[in-house]
Amino acid sequence: MKNDKVTIKIPRPLYLKIQQLIGESGFDSATDFIVYVLRDVLSEKGSENREEFTADELKSLKQKLRNLGYLD
Repeated sequence: MKNDKVTIKIPRPLYLKIQQLIGESGFDSATDFIVYVLRDVLSEKGSENREEFTADELKSLKQKLRNLGYLD
């Protein structure tokens, strides 16, 4: 693969919140933080091949997305 990365657009206010957050953490960039959070969320699924979420998993995922500002 020539380029193994993609661009994901997020709302600017969310990006600014992430920038503030990483200023006090060990993350070097907003990208590093976002990749860490996404890997954490996906690792909770246990298996990369699962296609369905349980009701509890879905509720937990929605809450995490709300906390990140993706859902109201």
